[in-house]
Amino acid sequence: MDRKLLQYLVEYLVKESEAHGCALPPAAADVAHDDLASVSADELWLAFRSLVNVRPPWPAPAEFLAAQNELLQGLIAEAGVATLADTTPSPTDPRLRLWRGDITTLAVDAIVNAANSGMTGCWAPLHYCIDNAIHTFAGVQLRLKCAQIMREQGYEEPVGRAKVTPAYNLPSRNIIHTVGPMTKGKPTLEQRKQLTQCYISCLDAACEAKAKSVAFCCISTGVFGFPQQEGAQIAVQAVKAWLNSRAAGEPGTDMHVIFDVYTEQDENFYRAILGEDEKPANDAEE
Repeated sequence: MDRKLLQYLVEYLVKESEAHGCALPPAAADVAHDDLASVSADELWLAFRSLVNVRPPWPAPAEFLAAQNELLQGLIAEAGVATLADTTPSPTDPRLRLWRGDITTLAVDAIVNAANSGMTGCWAPLHYCIDNAIHTFAGVQLRLKCAQIMREQGYEEPVGRAKVTPAYNLPSRNIIHTVGPMTKGKPTLEQRKQLTQCYISCLDAACEAKAKSVAFCCISTGVFGFPQQEGAQIAVQAVKAWLNSRAAGEPGTDMHVIFDVYTEQDENFYRAILGEDEKPANDAEE
């Protein structure tokens, strides 16, 4: 973690916030009036992340963007970038793959972000949802782009649709943003259909963007409360149905779909659904 870059970025963001009369988030307020040269890199990172989490979609000067991009790309490289080759194909359907890890480090044509209806990221400082992580590591350019899309649209994003943006500092080429249904653990039939539509819309968008590989997060199964196992079943069913609907030679027939999970429980659900727990035929007991 480049401490010099962090100090410059935090100093800029604090001054920018104060110039606009914006309150500093706690992690930034705790260090804002200290001698930043004496603040640890970890504290500066938390201050930086919290500041960009609450920063409105303002343009940023070239010097800030250059420093931010260098920092974020360096952090992603340190974490280790994964590729399609690092994912595990389903033994029953090689078009489907599983990977457990941080989606912000996955180098594929498109990753899917579980967005909210405002589509400009998570505004809660240091909240570790996927929306927050993607916006943090993509950089402030992403919120600005999403805000532009939403201004042009003129209304909040409906559940089940998809929007494509560049990925900026992430190793993926594009980000596909979709709003999943918000449940309280007991989804209705309509909400199940909406979750299915999220996967279909994302695949349609990926196909239009000429993506050959797309990584899905677990849409709606986090803070939105959709049951994890059922969400995984819907995800795999929807993706299989979409892939099977493509005629030979039609765009999308050669697409690889990765289900990216972050917890052991989700990994176990997908492994079972994708048949990864099954023994190969030549290893089966006689």
